[in-house]
Amino acid sequence: MQSRESMIRRLREQVSKGTPVLIAGGGINGIGLFRDLALQGIPSILVEKGDFASGTTAAPSRLIHGGLRYLETGEFALVRESVIERNHLLRNAPHLVKPLPVWVPAFNWLGGAWSAVLRFLKLTKTPGAKGIMVVKLGLMFFDWFGKGTQVMPRHRLVPMSEARSRWPGLSPKVAAVAEYYDARLTHPERLALELIKDGERDCPEAMALPYVSLAGHEDGKAVLRDELTGETFKTTPQLVVNCAGAWADHVNRGLGISQRLMGGTRGSHLVMRRPDIARQLGNGMFYFETHDFRACLVYALDDELIILGATDIRDENPDTVRCSDDEIDYLFGVLEEVLPGSNARKDEIVFAYAGIRPLPWSGEGATGAISRDHALRNFEADAARPFPVLTLVGGKWTTYRACAEQIADAVLARLGKSRRKSTLDAVIGGGVNLPGDAGSRHAMAAALARGAGLDETIGQTLLRRYGTTAQEVAEALSQEGGKALAGSAYLDGEIRWIIRNERVTRLSDIVLRRTLIPFEGAATPALLSAIADIAADELGWDKARSAEEIRAVTDHLRSRNRVPGL
Repeated sequence: MQSRESMIRRLREQVSKGTPVLIAGGGINGIGLFRDLALQGIPSILVEKGDFASGTTAAPSRLIHGGLRYLETGEFALVRESVIERNHLLRNAPHLVKPLPVWVPAFNWLGGAWSAVLRFLKLTKTPGAKGIMVVKLGLMFFDWFGKGTQVMPRHRLVPMSEARSRWPGLSPKVAAVAEYYDARLTHPERLALELIKDGERDCPEAMALPYVSLAGHEDGKAVLRDELTGETFKTTPQLVVNCAGAWADHVNRGLGISQRLMGGTRGSHLVMRRPDIARQLGNGMFYFETHDFRACLVYALDDELIILGATDIRDENPDTVRCSDDEIDYLFGVLEEVLPGSNARKDEIVFAYAGIRPLPWSGEGATGAISRDHALRNFEADAARPFPVLTLVGGKWTTYRACAEQIADAVLARLGKSRRKSTLDAVIGGGVNLPGDAGSRHAMAAALARGAGLDETIGQTLLRRYGTTAQEVAEALSQEGGKALAGSAYLDGEIRWIIRNERVTRLSDIVLRRTLIPFEGAATPALLSAIADIAADELGWDKARSAEEIRAVTDHLRSRNRVPGL
């Protein structure tokens, strides 16, 4: 990828010529659209007021899932789409999307059957109890929807003798357990970045710019603002697509559109150091119903860390979103329901995060009843704004590709263009040529390590993080050094490669999105300082700029992410 500075120079040259499509919002849905249009030869400009994937896109449960709970509200089309997209992502991004066994404990067999029928018929929207037979019926639909692209085992009911043996901490109140498979997304921000790389490769005229906002319109032109320098640019797009998610209403207001569309909810998650729970979970996840009929989850990230989530609370301020003390207490409480005696404590939290789901405005009612589907709202051109605006409402990680394809088709129709290709089977980034079996991957990692003169364990780590792009990183390490930084699992040459190749602008870009440092419980003052020193050398920061970057990321990790020891 070119640097941000070179992209800004290109923007200065391009704006006077106009652009077919201007995309506002560098989360997964805007990025998905950018990538799809690039495959059609449409050179869009994507602007994001912060770093790519720095908002809600960075705050999911890190799952690519079929949406079992959406069956409860009768959203069969969404579930079918989700299952199909999940199966294709397992093939298209095998380095970042992994199969995940999921266990659904139920506290009774027949409970909730009648209320489930009422919800399915849309005679009521209020969530209710679900016994194992209701769950099994939903999983039968799951298997049916995914049969054409089947990549994982079908569901089953786990014998309780097996369940008690495998999960000795499971609540004695659990009457039955169902097992099915979904998928885990190990690094959402990296997958989003790889899609940008793929888009710019396929359409070199396309541009994706971080820290540039769509600031409004003036004299019939869209106004773009560099959020770091204050410089403004005016361009004439044929149309604007607003993919700003929880910020969509704000972007619309700047374009003269006052109608309220968004009414998001906050979802918070905790990463905790709990090796005892991690041992019980192994490579799987508990997906369980709570006392208030919500769905929560807990799964292991490695041998020590677990992720616990998620809440669902109305919230309208994505700029200050954080996990509250009340949410932590709630999550600790629901964990106790399924794993009694877990006795979770705040000092076990290594990382907390929250995001605002970009849901449609719905007024009052249960948040769990708000549709998770996506829709496109059209605002035609007028005398003051001579270009139409298409605004995305909703959208989620699992269905980002299908959502982007649907928006791209609407854009192509307005431009009088036809679709050339589908992204359905387009392999993403480091997933290209990645072997499907563990043995072949191990051999590939060993070979790239030998070729670069690195330890084999480093090769395995790089392949796990970057897929086949690990070859480029390994070559950089052979030139720049493979020394571990401040006792972490990240290497000095690796950080240099990231800065040179992944449009890094701020220290937070590296710490929070290009790597998993705080998510893995590895953020320390020494490591932040070491990374800042490398960034200063690569990006030309002086001591004052380095100190400010360290202060900013440290404050963020303390106040927004509850990272201890900073």
